[in-house]
Amino acid sequence: MPIISVENLTREFKVFNKEPGLKASIISLYRRPQRTVTAVDDLSFNIDKGELVAFIGPNGAGKTTTLKCLSGLLYPSSGSINILGYKPSDRKPDYLSQIGFVMGQKNQLWWDIPPQETFLLHKAIYNISDSDYKKRLNYFVKLLDLKDIISVQTKKLSLGQRMKCEFVAALLHQPKVLFLDEPTIGLDVVANLKLRHFIKTINQDLKTTIILTSHNMVDVAETCKRVLVIDKGKLFYDGSFSELLKKNAQYKFLKFHFDSSYSLSQFKKFGEIVKSGPNSITLKVPQNKHLKVASSILASYSVSDLNIEDTHLEDVIAQIYTDR
Repeated sequence: MPIISVENLTREFKVFNKEPGLKASIISLYRRPQRTVTAVDDLSFNIDKGELVAFIGPNGAGKTTTLKCLSGLLYPSSGSINILGYKPSDRKPDYLSQIGFVMGQKNQLWWDIPPQETFLLHKAIYNISDSDYKKRLNYFVKLLDLKDIISVQTKKLSLGQRMKCEFVAALLHQPKVLFLDEPTIGLDVVANLKLRHFIKTINQDLKTTIILTSHNMVDVAETCKRVLVIDKGKLFYDGSFSELLKKNAQYKFLKFHFDSSYSLSQFKKFGEIVKSGPNSITLKVPQNKHLKVASSILASYSVSDLNIEDTHLEDVIAQIYTDR
C-alpha cells in the first residue's frame, strides 16, 4: 500500500503583468492585468514505503511546486494528496513530525551559531528524548564525518559542510518521508559523492521514503531505481531509470585506434564522425547498428583497440526535454 498518493494534483498561480516605465507603474495602481499560470497540471502517482524516487524535469517543470504541495507549504488548486494518512495542507503537527525537507538553496541552520546549537533547538521542537538524540546524532556524525564541524559557526562552514549539517537537522527527528530539492547543487565532486552515499545509506538503514529532485543525472543514476519525469507540470514518464535510458539513448559511440594511419573518407559510410586523429576515430552510430558497424570495421582494418560507449546521461535527458 502506498504511503504517498497523489491524484490529479493541480497548482495554479496568478501572475500580474506590468509594462515598464512610470506611466505603466501609475496605471498598475488602478488596473493590473493578470494571467493564470499552471505550475502543476493533473499530476498523479503513488510511492510505496522505503522507495527512493527521483523526480526530474527541466527548470520550471513544476518539481519544487509539487514538493511544496506534498510537504504542506502550498495548497493544491485541485486534486488530492494523501501522505501517511494525512492531508499535507492541513499542516497537522503529527504529520509535520513525520516528514523532513532539505532544499539546496534554503537554510534551516541558524547562520551565527554552530550547527550543534540548531540541532538542540530541533531536539526541543520535536521533543526528542536525550537517549534518542544522542544515538541519532552520533550516527550522523560518524556517517558524515562531522566531529570537527558541528561546533563551528555555520557561516564559517563550506557549502559542502553546511549541506551535511542541513541533512542532520532534517533527519534528527527520524522522519518517515524525506523531500530533497536539489540538495547537491553547487557542491564539489567529493562532497557530492559523500552526500550521495549518505542518501542511499539512510534509505537502506532507516527505511526512509525519499523523493529527490536533481539536475545532476549522476545523482539520479547512482541513487534511484525509479524516476518520475515531469515537464510543464505534467507527468510523462514513471518507471525505471535504466528503461528510460534504454528507450531514449539512440546512439552508441565507437572509438577505434588503428595500427597505422587511415583515410577519413572511408569511414563516412559507417556513421557520423565525431572526432578523428592520426591513428584514431570516434563514430556516432545508431544503437541498433553499432555491433554490425564494429564487426565490419574490425574485419576490414587493423584495429589495436576498440571502446564502445553509451550516450552521456546528460545528453540523453537533455534530448528527452527537447523532444517534449
